[in-house]
Amino acid sequence: MVRGCPDILRNIQMIGANATPRMHALTLPVVSTAQPLAQLLQQRRSLRDYASTPLGIEALAALLWAAQGITARDDLRTAPSAGALYPLELYCVAGAVTGLVPGVYHYLPRLHTLQTVLPEDRRVLLADAALDQEWLAAAPVVLALGALFRRTTRKYGERGIRYVHIEVGHVAQNVCLMAGALGLGAATVGAFDDAAVQTVLGLPDDVVPLYLLPAGWAER
Repeated sequence: MVRGCPDILRNIQMIGANATPRMHALTLPVVSTAQPLAQLLQQRRSLRDYASTPLGIEALAALLWAAQGITARDDLRTAPSAGALYPLELYCVAGAVTGLVPGVYHYLPRLHTLQTVLPEDRRVLLADAALDQEWLAAAPVVLALGALFRRTTRKYGERGIRYVHIEVGHVAQNVCLMAGALGLGAATVGAFDDAAVQTVLGLPDDVVPLYLLPAGWAER
């Protein structure tokens, strides 16, 4: 409540009461889709029907970089992060990627490398953990984003939880747009059993899974 400003409060109430009759529609200029980014935004759709065609290791590298790649000094990355604290941990569940043995991998942004977590194809188990969304298992790769909340909350307190959730949305959109640029499709999945996903991916106890991002070629 604003104290000592009755005139301001009275004016705000009047504006709120009369806003609808006084509103005017303004027609905006048509947005050109000639630019590559505009085209990608227009074409972005969730893909849930994947072809059996393997994904190239180069395409996977591009998706991982789009999610958490280093773009400047001081480890600044492709997606914004509150306080540049980067609480997200990126994993990938590879099943059909050329040049990569099926398994669960941890992406290390500073080195742009993959570290083996579990050397076996766990896509079916992941689909089960995602409330039996069987279509997930057909994607050649599924990126998984988890969070170490303390990296952000130790500076921002409880508000940091919100910042982490905002950040994971930035990252997911980067992945979707990069998938489109590569001619691939992707989807975003938030419906899953947290504990089950942690077990399937072999995540540390303090890494909370937040998002699953399957990607691959569209079924023709």
